Amino acid sequence: MTPQTTASGQHLLSAAHIIRAGGVIAYPTETVYGLGCDPFDEDAVRRLLAIKQRPVEKGLILVASDLAQLDGLVHLDDAQRERLRQAWPAPVTYLLDATERVPAWIRGVHPKVAVRVSAHPLARALAAAVGTPIVSTSANRAGRPPGRNRFQVGKALGGDLDFIVTGDCDPRGKPSTIIDLQSGRTLRD
Repeated sequence: MTPQTTASGQHLLSAAHIIRAGGVIAYPTETVYGLGCDPFDEDAVRRLLAIKQRPVEKGLILVASDLAQLDGLVHLDDAQRERLRQAWPAPVTYLLDATERVPAWIRGVHPKVAVRVSAHPLARALAAAVGTPIVSTSANRAGRPPGRNRFQVGKALGGDLDFIVTGDCDPRGKPSTIIDLQSGRTLRD
């Protein structure tokens, strides 16, 4: 089974509206459901962190629909930009040098920002509908297993969320590879 964009266009637009209004949603990604919100809305991010029971110091991942959504958020030389362009889309998370426009509540204590080059059609469509990158972190509380479908997420977190996007995760998927783009070092494979 491959991930499908099973959410209707109206369903995605509703999710995007909720994110832009400061809400916290759950949505399918490659392997598990993720929690998402507007990364530039500090109140929304702090609420997401409270739901997840995650300290702000750890930082969060951003998912973008395309490379253009990263303009002004990361420092990329021409070779790095080309490498990302060739990799897009793929289930890879890159650590990129953040500009001052990336809020501290997204970076945590790190000078870099983690950006997923998502291959999941629904995650990419959601970021496109929002118009900016969105937060992506697994839909679970600290120490608990992440939800792999909307029913698991609803049972574990439903009362704390503003919306759950309907869609499939790839059951064969694995957590994304993490690569520091500047050094080329693979941190997780």
